[in-house]
Amino acid sequence: MSLGDSNHDRQKETHADQEHVDKLRAVLNICRRISAMTDLASLQSLITREAKELLQADRVSIFLFDRDNCELWSAISQEGKIMRFDARLGIAGAVAMSGQTINVVDAYQHPLFYKEVDVETGYQTDTLLAVPLHSLDGAVIGVGEATNKLGGAFTAEDGEILTTLAARLADVLENSAVAAELKAQKNTDRANYPAAQFISGFSTQNIVGMSHRIESTIRLIDQIRPSSVDVLIQGESGTGKELIAKALHFNSPRAKYPFIAVNCAALPDALVEAELFGIEKGVATGVDRRIGKFDAAHEGTLFLDEIGDLSLTAQAKILRVLQERSVDRVGGRTPVPINVRIIAATNRNLEAAVREKQFRADLYYRLSVVNIQTPSLRETPEDIPILANHFLQKHCATMSVEPKQLSAAALDRLSAYHWPGNARQLENEIKRLVASVRGKIITEDQVAIQSEIKPVPQSTHATPITGKSLFEAVEALERRMIQDALNQVGGNKLKAAQLLGMSRGGFLKKLKKLTLAAEV
Repeated sequence: MSLGDSNHDRQKETHADQEHVDKLRAVLNICRRISAMTDLASLQSLITREAKELLQADRVSIFLFDRDNCELWSAISQEGKIMRFDARLGIAGAVAMSGQTINVVDAYQHPLFYKEVDVETGYQTDTLLAVPLHSLDGAVIGVGEATNKLGGAFTAEDGEILTTLAARLADVLENSAVAAELKAQKNTDRANYPAAQFISGFSTQNIVGMSHRIESTIRLIDQIRPSSVDVLIQGESGTGKELIAKALHFNSPRAKYPFIAVNCAALPDALVEAELFGIEKGVATGVDRRIGKFDAAHEGTLFLDEIGDLSLTAQAKILRVLQERSVDRVGGRTPVPINVRIIAATNRNLEAAVREKQFRADLYYRLSVVNIQTPSLRETPEDIPILANHFLQKHCATMSVEPKQLSAAALDRLSAYHWPGNARQLENEIKRLVASVRGKIITEDQVAIQSEIKPVPQSTHATPITGKSLFEAVEALERRMIQDALNQVGGNKLKAAQLLGMSRGGFLKKLKKLTLAAEV
């Protein structure tokens, strides 16, 4: 290497070091100015201009995480208008849910990219960098996003810069005059925001939950949005199968056409053809022409709920319609073409029913182009508090009563229950509480269901007292009395304590002591 080459390399290193120092100074300068901001307009100008220039991005936006409604909304953006979308969708949504930075080189090729935001804004996203905004307690409160790096992809250094700015922003957005302004803007805007204009439409907003299983379902709905493939939804009763069917319909090209639901379990064999396929006038005296459900759903979606309860004869009739894409009305002479998307649902295990010859295999394969399994609440216990609070707000508003709040102990009790009726049962319990509780706070003892309480260990038969020391006899008697009291009141510890004439605290201490002694 010549002396000239060496000097050139040192000059390049010096230049790179100087650029890095200049960037650090610029970051510190922006952070100081962010901390001094007292109004939203100035903060928006700073982020959308100077932060954008520092990152050499086409745009920089800030989305805030509305946990109550499971939405991300654009608090700071180039357009200056507020957009909302389901927080379980898109790259920004993935960052909000995971708390991890995502750097994308080709947005439209990325499986998580949510194209509807570009459709709404008319913008073309190529490269994208998204980082989480964390509160002081570590919770994600929003997402910082930079799009379309000038001259290439975003670097690791860009990620560090945006993360630093996001940390400073998070503090300001939570603990300043700007925070109050943002809160007022969010509430006012949402109150005046027509439901039909949500980017997600009817869609996923009514599917409540933030567990991994629910998030995966929401993303699948988004992935098949452009198509009208037939879908089979399987899951226990009360797990929201019809909500998912509606989300599939209203996020498809058929959204402006009818959504027709049929309860197959309430459909007798003798009426299958007339109800589903229609009937021509004059088939019998006084019978008028009536179109069937397939006709009513033309160009839209037919939702066949509880399809697993249909007889094999009825299944054969539906299979023929799906194969031919035409119906023969009762009394009709020529087939009537139909253009219908089929979404079917059942609480039965159709794979097992096929093996047992109770459900036609050819119909099962025809229906399950896409198969969605709805999880039970037992499988997603983390969603129980979210659902409970959602139902509480909903029914307080419906019944026109003052907003109520579930205590921490009440939420713990709800979360500990196994909910055999799933979300439908949970909603009914919350509805009962709204109607019956007079106070603002709903306590643990007002919740009717019983949490999964570990019983005090005991033998099958009553423990004989004779042959024991006085201490052992007293302990055995106490254990038996406590177990009997718990059995009488269905496991309610407060009522058991009252039955025994004890305070709740004293009862819990005694219960813990006896349980530990029995385990030893």
